[in-house]
Amino acid sequence: MWMLVFWVLPLFALVYVAWHMWTILPLAAIWKTLVIVVGVSCFLMLFLSVARKFDSLPLPLAQLSYEIGTSSIIVLLYLVILFLVLDLGRLVHLVPQSLLYHNWYASAGIFVLLFGIFLYGNFHYYNKVRVSLVLKSSKPLPKAYKVVMASDLHLGYHNPRKELARWVDMINAEHPDFILIAGDIIDGSMRPLLEERMVEEFHRLQAPVYACLGNHEFYAGQPEAKQFYRDAGIHLLIDDCAVIDSSIVIIGRDDRTNMRRKPVKDLIDKKELYSIVLDHQPYNLDRTEAAGVDFQLSGHTHRGQVWPISWITDHIYECSWGSHRRGNTQYYISSGIGIWGGKFRIGTQSEYVVATLR
Repeated sequence: MWMLVFWVLPLFALVYVAWHMWTILPLAAIWKTLVIVVGVSCFLMLFLSVARKFDSLPLPLAQLSYEIGTSSIIVLLYLVILFLVLDLGRLVHLVPQSLLYHNWYASAGIFVLLFGIFLYGNFHYYNKVRVSLVLKSSKPLPKAYKVVMASDLHLGYHNPRKELARWVDMINAEHPDFILIAGDIIDGSMRPLLEERMVEEFHRLQAPVYACLGNHEFYAGQPEAKQFYRDAGIHLLIDDCAVIDSSIVIIGRDDRTNMRRKPVKDLIDKKELYSIVLDHQPYNLDRTEAAGVDFQLSGHTHRGQVWPISWITDHIYECSWGSHRRGNTQYYISSGIGIWGGKFRIGTQSEYVVATLR
């Protein structure tokens, strides 16, 4: 199913869009060919980025290539949606057939519409939403705690050190007691993180950081990712726990990618303390509830990043974004402060959570 969705369907979509581009553009054959070749080349950069073929390029060129390649899949998605709507309109005689053949007005209209959508999506991505959350504990706490939570930073070619520095400033401005990160700090290649010395930005954080692994840390290579966490001063919890002020226990689960990770019930041994579970992928929420966990922070879904993919994630997960409750267990599924791929948020948001635990 994964191969079908991420490899086969996009190739069919590419053929569908290329055929429509050929018929709708009022240009000579040589110019149509050039437009389609450029478009296909941009899309093929996506495969190169997944295969980590940009690591040998100069860093600015690698960043540009990654942006183009990973943005192309979202552009392709919206072109498919648009042409499908036009085709359906033509079939029910709401759209004149002449609109889809050698038409300057239609071509210009499609360009302006998509340019506006993606310009909005890009600006919306850079607008990081501050989400307030209240966590109430029935267990004794020595004080109220302020906690900043985030997930899915995806640091790498498309989220460079400059962007991380802005996020660090935003977190420090909250003056938290501690910081929680629910996986996918690393996007894929370790090369941009090391070359830009991103560990130095984590050292500027003014509160202890606790984190779990995400699936992208496995893509980057676990040993290298773990070393980066250590160098950054992050308390990495892999099926392990840490206790704060003898009143809060933070449990970090290994990512679901590891099929032999410990069950969450085996990690709960201090039930008198307020328990927080960090689990990157929000599957099997019932098991966290059954284990008697007080709060779980997850990420991973991005809520699809763009509409209508958000409809799919909402269907796949019990909760794909936001606050959720099962019995006495409270959850927050973050759509992520960063993003994978093209920097567009359409119908979703980039966010960080500021929680008060009392």
